[in-house]
Amino acid sequence: MSRITAGIDIGTYQIKVVVAERSKKGGGNRAPTILGTGFAQSRGLRHGYIINTRDIARSIASAIEEAERAAGVKIKKVHLAVGGVGLDEIRSYGETLISRADNEATDLDLGKAVDASEEQIRRHLTNRKIIHVIPLKYKIDGETILGRPIGMKGSKLSVETLFVTSLEQHLQDLISVIEDIGISVIDVMASPIAASFVTLTKAQKTAGCVLANVGSETVSLAVFEDNIPISLKVFPIGGTDITNDIALGLQVSLEEAEQIKRGAITNSTYSQKELDRIIVARLSDIFELIESHLKKIGKNGLLPAGIILAGGGSGVTTIEDLAKAALKIPSRRISLSINSGAGIKDSSWAVAYGLCVWGLSEDPEPIGLTFARETSGTIAMWLKQFLP
Repeated sequence: MSRITAGIDIGTYQIKVVVAERSKKGGGNRAPTILGTGFAQSRGLRHGYIINTRDIARSIASAIEEAERAAGVKIKKVHLAVGGVGLDEIRSYGETLISRADNEATDLDLGKAVDASEEQIRRHLTNRKIIHVIPLKYKIDGETILGRPIGMKGSKLSVETLFVTSLEQHLQDLISVIEDIGISVIDVMASPIAASFVTLTKAQKTAGCVLANVGSETVSLAVFEDNIPISLKVFPIGGTDITNDIALGLQVSLEEAEQIKRGAITNSTYSQKELDRIIVARLSDIFELIESHLKKIGKNGLLPAGIILAGGGSGVTTIEDLAKAALKIPSRRISLSINSGAGIKDSSWAVAYGLCVWGLSEDPEPIGLTFARETSGTIAMWLKQFLP
């Protein structure tokens, strides 16, 4: 018996759909097998936001139909990635008195502490929707707890919580468009976190690393430590900016500039020195933003597993060396080595495939807040995923 799911990544320029299955015979640790993929150019979007519902609906339907033909299955439900500059993080602290007479911390106390941390930021959530709630650090009576706080004794339980949020209208618009074409949205996940399922190892996430997904118009970061995401940020700059700079600086067409950027064509009509100057200037801007964010969260130069570069914009030939020099941490580009004939050619498919890995996981990693879980009554069960 096998389970099948689909993931959809709606980018500013491209829509990607992946259909995958996990067979019971294969064992729980095997990566899901890709049955088919679908691709379409995004129409009706600007900077990730819907400006024409009819156009984006047609684009999504086209990508889904292509994936259905390739996979030989009908897609009725999908896991949806949420990205763009509307994605952001808020950190908060909450505490509660331990309720049991014997002062032993319980799931109920943990849920109350997380609720208290959310209450602290409620005024900052106007027009925003919380899509992930990630407890980062626990304390009992002011003492930091390494590991599981449940069962430990004290009078007060405190928690530092990371809330990943999205613009509510943007999220609702995406879900509505998908459901209007007859597809149900099972769950939503922030794009940088979805990509981490297939781009990062547990060892990297435990030691500490930053996943930088360089898209067309954005660079999204997910910083990991102790196997959980500790920060998430999206910057409004991307691979298209590099292409535009090359087109202007070398006075070539956008199509030729894109090929030059990726090292696909070289000729004597332009100066290699000038090309390098143009690319380095824009990449330096990107890495300055990343370095600034890592400094803000106190992790600059302190991520042993380094920076892992993904996304369509990471194909710039010199990007690894520049990242290493700018951030002073190890740097590498990821390459998705998935079964041949799967229709996945590069790491720009990591988000859609990562959604499938997440959706088919029987032992989910400690991230993700189910879309339907909006009442505090279910938070305690979900929080157990975060405990060792």
